[in-house]
Amino acid sequence: MKLSEGLTVTELKRFKQEGEKIACLTAYDATFASTLDTAGVDVLLVGDSLAMVVQGQSTTLPVTLEDMVYHTACVNRGRKRALLIADLPFMTCWSPETALQSAAGLVQQGGAEMVKLEGGRHRLEAVRLLVQEGIPVCGHLGLLPQSIHRLGGYKVQGTDPHDAERLLEEACLLEEAGVDLLVLECIPATLARAITMEISIPTIGIGAGPDCDGQVLVLYDMLGVTAGKHPRFVKNFLAGTEDIGGAVAAYVAEVKSGQFPSRQHSY
Repeated sequence: MKLSEGLTVTELKRFKQEGEKIACLTAYDATFASTLDTAGVDVLLVGDSLAMVVQGQSTTLPVTLEDMVYHTACVNRGRKRALLIADLPFMTCWSPETALQSAAGLVQQGGAEMVKLEGGRHRLEAVRLLVQEGIPVCGHLGLLPQSIHRLGGYKVQGTDPHDAERLLEEACLLEEAGVDLLVLECIPATLARAITMEISIPTIGIGAGPDCDGQVLVLYDMLGVTAGKHPRFVKNFLAGTEDIGGAVAAYVAEVKSGQFPSRQHSY
C-alpha cells in the first residue's frame, strides 16, 4: 500500500473554510483513476455503485467486501494527488465490530484513506469505534441506496418538515461522533444548504443542490454512457468535449466555479 502524497482530510476541511469547492467522482480501476487524478479531481470514491455500472446488477446490494477491496486497490495504484474513499458495502456494518473489521480490509488491503458508510443515528457507535481506531469516516445521509427496498425506490428524501429536521439532527450527530466528510444524496437544495451551514465538516452533494461544499457524480453518468434514464442531477460532460480527460477537466472546472450543479440539476 502506498502512502498518499496528495490531499488529506485536513486539507478538505480547509477547502470548506476557504470556500473552495471539492470535486469528487467515483472510480473503479487504475486507468480511470489516473485520468481523473491528472484532471484535478480532489476525491476518488470507490462506490458500491460498481455493482450497477460495472457488474450490471440492478442495485448496489450484491457487491461484496472482497469486490470493494479489489477495486479500491486498483484505484489506489492509479492515483497520486486525490484522496481515496471506499464504500463499506451492504451488511458490512451490522455491528460496530463488523464495521471495524470491514474497514480494516479496505484500508490495509485496498489502500483507502477513508471509508464511507450509509445511515445516521444507528451508525453512531460504528463511527465512534472507527474513529477511535484511527480510520477517517465519511457519512452518507438522504437517499441511501443500501436501504432502497425500505425506501420504496430512488426517491428524494427530506421533503417534509419532520424528515428534514431528522436529517439535520443526524448530520450534527454524525459530526459529533467524528465523521470528517458527509455525502448528502437526493435531498432538497434548501435542506442541503441548511446542513452545510450548520456543520463544520465538508458536505459533498449528489442531487443536493449547489450549496454543498463539494459535488460527486458516478463517473459513467458524468460521461453519459450509463444506459437508461438519468436522474435530473446528472450532466453529460463528455458532450462537446474531445476526450474523457477534457470531460473530467470540464466537470472539475464547473464544480470549482459553482457553475455545476445549477438549479435545474437540483430538487
